[in-house]
Amino acid sequence: SIAGIHSMFNYLVLSAIWLLLGIFGVFLTRRHLILILISIELILLSVNLNFVVFSVYLDDIVGQVFSLFVLMVAAAESSIGLAILVVYYRLFGTISVDFINLLKS
Repeated sequence: SIAGIHSMFNYLVLSAIWLLLGIFGVFLTRRHLILILISIELILLSVNLNFVVFSVYLDDIVGQVFSLFVLMVAAAESSIGLAILVVYYRLFGTISVDFINLLKS
């Protein structure tokens, strides 16, 4: 129906906005590792919203199940990333990306 397509379009626009915010966050805030992790989470949430919207539109549960798997991976990525940041902060006293780049050479 027309109302279903209109609401689907609204959700897809919201997903595109989240995706752009996440991409801009990754590339514009290269100095703050926590903001980079948050931006990656925004990208994954926009992908999940797409999966759920198309799953409802196509009347198929596979997209919703796949969305749950993506949420599990995102939770694992966040917890492991934050654990690495805590250990890194304890060792070096900073989580500045500029300092991490200096350690490469």
